[in-house]
Amino acid sequence: MATMRKTFYYNVLPTKAEEDAVAARNVPYQVARALVEIRDWYPAPRIDPSNPWQIRKSITSNEVVTTKLTLPHDDMFEHVFRYWTLDMANHAVLGNKCFVILIDYTDEMPKKIQSENAYLKTGPNDTYILGIGDMVRGRFMNTGDEVGLFWDMRSGTFGFKLLRRENSIS
Repeated sequence: MATMRKTFYYNVLPTKAEEDAVAARNVPYQVARALVEIRDWYPAPRIDPSNPWQIRKSITSNEVVTTKLTLPHDDMFEHVFRYWTLDMANHAVLGNKCFVILIDYTDEMPKKIQSENAYLKTGPNDTYILGIGDMVRGRFMNTGDEVGLFWDMRSGTFGFKLLRRENSIS
């Protein structure tokens, strides 16, 4: 069974009307991109219930200070936007702030984080920023700590876990 996934479509061939408009203004043609859904013949990545952390990241000093995780384009498209509607993903891709709910699975009792500090927005160079201010302060995170994230399709939330502290022995 084929699933749908999101990708960018780049319009590199202008129409005659676009060519004429560009020539009249004497400016170069700007390649436009749009978020589209395409059929994906390969199955979505399976989530292992005992280890669902599809996105793993070591926290940088800048991320500790700003309380914002920088997530790569590929991880967001493969593990998050794949499960969002096209409208939801497009809202984020166009630079709008999307408030999200984070579930912290670090302790035995998961904790729900829903605040103005929990959001997703676009970052520089096709990255995405996940605001985790309450997590950084609540967990006393430091540079080098490793965190895991996944998008829970059933609840529409980000699962989060502090996987390893930098100064601890594995």
